[in-house]
Amino acid sequence: MRRYGKDADEDDIRNRPGRRGSRPRTRIRPKHEDAAEGMVLTIDRGRLTCLVEAGTKRERMVVAMKARELGRKGVVVGDTVNLVGDLSGEVDTLARIVRVEERTSVLRRTADDDDPFERIVVANADQLAIVTALANPEPRPRLIDRCLVAAYDAGMTPLLVLTKSDLAPAEPLLESYAPLGIDYVVTQREELATTGAEAVRERLRGLATVFIGHSGVGKTTLVNALVPERQRTTGDVNAVTGRGRHTTVSALALRLPPPPGAKPGSRQALDPGWVIDTPGFRSFGLSHIDPSRVIHAFPDLEPGTVDCPRACSHDEPDCALDSWVSDGHADAARLYSLRRLLSTKEAHEGD
Repeated sequence: MRRYGKDADEDDIRNRPGRRGSRPRTRIRPKHEDAAEGMVLTIDRGRLTCLVEAGTKRERMVVAMKARELGRKGVVVGDTVNLVGDLSGEVDTLARIVRVEERTSVLRRTADDDDPFERIVVANADQLAIVTALANPEPRPRLIDRCLVAAYDAGMTPLLVLTKSDLAPAEPLLESYAPLGIDYVVTQREELATTGAEAVRERLRGLATVFIGHSGVGKTTLVNALVPERQRTTGDVNAVTGRGRHTTVSALALRLPPPPGAKPGSRQALDPGWVIDTPGFRSFGLSHIDPSRVIHAFPDLEPGTVDCPRACSHDEPDCALDSWVSDGHADAARLYSLRRLLSTKEAHEGD
C-alpha cells in the first residue's frame, strides 16, 4: 500500500528519531580541562583504584573505570591518569578515567618466548627489585638474567634482593653478578621486623620500585615488612614440587612509611617512595625485547660497538667488542656478562 501520494516530496515524509536521538555523532571529544590527576594503585575486574591529590590534606582514593573514548588504550598500575565524575571517594561512587599521561618507563613481559602478545606489568617505575630466595626454592640465575634484560630494556635500575639468607649463603650467587655492578641487599625473615626491613627501605627512598620474583621467594613477606599497615596474604612453598604457591593475584602500589625523624610536610614525608607488589610468575618471556637495546646498560662497552658489523649480535667472530676488551678499555668479565644476558633470548630460564 502506497503511504504517500504520487507527487510527494521530502517535506511530506516524516522521520522518526531513533531511540538514541537523531543528533549525528561527532568526532569532537570534550577536553575535560577540569579533570583531576591521579595515580593508579591497583586494578580489580575493570575497577581502578586511584590516589587523588596525593600529599595534601584532601588526599583520597577514588574508584574509577576507563572511559569509552580511550578505546583499546590500556591502563596499568603506576599510570598517571586524569579523572572526571564523582571524585569524592565515598562508597559506591564511580569516576571515569579520560586520559592517560605519557609514561616515563614501561616494564613488559610475555608469557614465554613464543608468545607475540606482550603484557605491561607496571608503568612509571624507577627501579626493579628482583627478589630471589637463596634456598627453598633454589635460585634460578637464568630467570634473574631475564629480569635484568627486561629492566635494562625498560630503562629501570635493577636491585637484587636476596631472601632467606639463614638457609644458604649469598656469596656464591653474588659473585656471578659482581661484574654487572648491581646493587643488592641480603635479608632473612627474622631480621625483617627490625634492621632488615630498614636496610631495604634505604634503597627505595623517593623511588617507585617494582618487586618481582617467582612464587615462594618471600616477596610478599618482604613487602609486608616494608609497609606494615598493609598486610597481604602470604603462602608456603609446595613440599612436593619445591615451587611456590600463587598468593598475590593483582599488582598493588603501596606507599612506604616516612623515614624516622622526617619532618611533617617535608619532601621525605610526602614522597617516601612506593613499593609495587606484583603476582609471582614461573616464566618471563622476552619475545618483545630488542637485544640491541641491552648494550645501553653497559656504558663501558657501548663505545666499542662503533666498529661492529651491521646488525651485530655482539656474540659472533667479527664482533668489535673482543678487541675493545683486549685493548684494555673494559673488563672481560663485563663482556661475558653482556653475552650471558643476550643469550637469554635463545635459552629457557631453567637452562
